[in-house]
Amino acid sequence: MLNWTPRWHIDLEPWASESQSLEDEAKRFLSYITTQQVSCASLRGKKADQEGSIGAWAVCLDPNYKLIRRIKSRHCRVYSFGLGVDDRSLESSLAQSGCEVHCFDPSLKQPHLQQAEMWLHRLSVDWRDPSPAVVAQRQYASTKKLATILNDFGHREVDVLKADMESAEWKILENLILERVLDSVGQLLLELHLHWAGFEVGGDEPSVVRYWYSLLKELERSGFHLFHIHSDPAKPHIFLQKNVLNASSAYTLSWVNTQWRPLGKPDRTQK
Repeated sequence: MLNWTPRWHIDLEPWASESQSLEDEAKRFLSYITTQQVSCASLRGKKADQEGSIGAWAVCLDPNYKLIRRIKSRHCRVYSFGLGVDDRSLESSLAQSGCEVHCFDPSLKQPHLQQAEMWLHRLSVDWRDPSPAVVAQRQYASTKKLATILNDFGHREVDVLKADMESAEWKILENLILERVLDSVGQLLLELHLHWAGFEVGGDEPSVVRYWYSLLKELERSGFHLFHIHSDPAKPHIFLQKNVLNASSAYTLSWVNTQWRPLGKPDRTQK
């Protein structure tokens, strides 16, 4: 169903300075993730955030973006990926508004389960598909690429993609960019973990931060603009195992795809 040709690597941005220092790379990166790119007057999830609830997830319901129209016409679909205990208040709110909500949790005992107006699936997203030998041994795959999940479910697009992948987000984001899967996503909500480089991210510290920044610039070139930023004051201030510019170890960011052109309505059938 996803017919584009994948790229093989992202384009790295030029170094922040000739010195190629960690401080200069971190300063550029942190400035980028803490600067709102587009305004959103109507945030769902903001009230819970202000009241100090767990999580800081927010979607934009401004009429100049498509989500509110999709909700009103009941054409809205939400994918939520999380590991361990996660706050699903935003998902519940969107489900009650009429969105088709799919929550993915590889620890479930059943392959699929409908609960409180949401579908739960024993599955999570990864930056690669599992080996066929592993699938055969386990009888099912617990992780798949997002492109594979969309194909398996017969879904062409996702209005809201929420993911807290506990440091796997960088390689997953790279895969979504290289395979152009983000063309099918309306809003992206992602928690970034900065206390270490992340799974399978290599290089010295300045190179790691340059790679992070380059991924987010690729995201911007794909039409995604940052509208909501949150850092939990309770999180430790650790950036690549040290204190750099007093940065938090985790930021929750929300982007809207300003180039998104949804194709149609969700299928209400479930595999």
